[in-house]
Amino acid sequence: MKRIAILGGGISGLSAAYELARQQQAGASVDFVLFEAASRLGGIVDTERRNGFVIECGPDSWVTEKSWARELAIELDLEAEIIYSQDEHRKTYLAKNGELRPLPNGMRMMVPYDLATIRDSPFFSAEAKAAYAREPQMAEHLKAFALNDRQVSRDESVRDFVIRHFGADVADSLAAPLLAGVFGGDIRTLSVRAVLPAYVALERKYGSLIVGLEQAQNQPTMPIFSTLRNGLSGLIQGMESHIPRQCIRLESIVQAVERTPKGWQLQVRDKSATSITPEQFDAIIVATPANVTAQLLHSIEPGLSQFLPQDSSSAIVVGFAFTEQQAKSLQIPRGFGFLVPQPDQTATKSARDQRDLPELAQQALLACTFVDQKFLYRAPEGSVLLRAFFGGPSAPALLQESDVTLGNLAQAALEQVLGELPEPGFTVVRRWPNSLPLYAVGHPDRIAELESHIARFPNLRLIGNAYRGVGLPDLIRDARNAAREMAAILGGS
Repeated sequence: MKRIAILGGGISGLSAAYELARQQQAGASVDFVLFEAASRLGGIVDTERRNGFVIECGPDSWVTEKSWARELAIELDLEAEIIYSQDEHRKTYLAKNGELRPLPNGMRMMVPYDLATIRDSPFFSAEAKAAYAREPQMAEHLKAFALNDRQVSRDESVRDFVIRHFGADVADSLAAPLLAGVFGGDIRTLSVRAVLPAYVALERKYGSLIVGLEQAQNQPTMPIFSTLRNGLSGLIQGMESHIPRQCIRLESIVQAVERTPKGWQLQVRDKSATSITPEQFDAIIVATPANVTAQLLHSIEPGLSQFLPQDSSSAIVVGFAFTEQQAKSLQIPRGFGFLVPQPDQTATKSARDQRDLPELAQQALLACTFVDQKFLYRAPEGSVLLRAFFGGPSAPALLQESDVTLGNLAQAALEQVLGELPEPGFTVVRRWPNSLPLYAVGHPDRIAELESHIARFPNLRLIGNAYRGVGLPDLIRDARNAAREMAAILGGS
């Protein structure tokens, strides 16, 4: 029987292991071992349940229109657990100068479904409204640019892409905080082909993004976000329950990978042991972070790192649970939460140099979710659950601070926007260092080049958020596909 090693037990590695267990049950002649350095599976998918509150310490949902997470939930008998965002309450604000400015309804990120949304909104400047009004009239010009095969590169930054359509004002005042809240990155360097592929496709087909949305009739009929009633860790627990216990090795660190005539040899050290044990496998699926993957495979493919994302964003999540009594003094507006425009690089560098923690926290605050309004079943009746998300260039300077310090800094940062907050019933803090790879301009071409190199090793697969998407559905899709391919290659041999 052929043996497959899976390196990394986050959502990607675990999804691959789950799929291999299914392939085993279907008759594939393969065995596998999942190695995870931590004491738990799931990576950044981490739910804390306490006193009736359900707090997501990592991602809080998946995009409904991407079906792969829902399909997995149904397979795990969790269909009754699937709940949706309360889009009837959906309103997002932009925090500016201590005030919350509501973003207009009827938009898909920075693109309106109807220009009337823009004309009637006080959010946009006269310059931005004029740029939106011009965009449909520029359809042929924009389409010609998109289809111009003489361009040296088919990629560009998100900012350049948005400026071509809607001008610099929209790029900096709307697109920048929207994308920072999702990716923790800077639109001046993020790849539009990697980050907004649907918009790139609309431009190539219609030129105008506004016309494209109208023609595609893309206004969602389903709620935008989906999750599980008792938290996304239900996916982790569900998959884990379908995997034989002997196939999971927690607190096991793979320190080296070697190519041998018989396949692959791993040097493995369990945290409880001092010695390193060599283990032989016929194939490997690598689901570790990009920098770890590059180190492990350096002896096999020395140039691997040049194709992987060079930068990543660290995140800190702080959840505040307010009981019904505590919540009486809160004045949280109706909606899903707010985004925060990011300061210029000079300001962030100054705060880092001076170790000004309150200023660093204010600069690192990217978003706050009004969790009890976004989803049902997240807090007891009358209670309030807020979740602050910190990232960007200032976040790494805060990672070493204590939970108490981070909780105090986060509360002070939120109070700059929401006014004075009472002492919460409890606070939850999670740190996710270098957890989100930043897809820089040219990322799709680099991944294509990477795949051509890796193709020389048919019994090797690379999965995770460094390659083809960072959302849960994308990670689940790629991981299960890789496992199916490997089972097909080895299962009958």
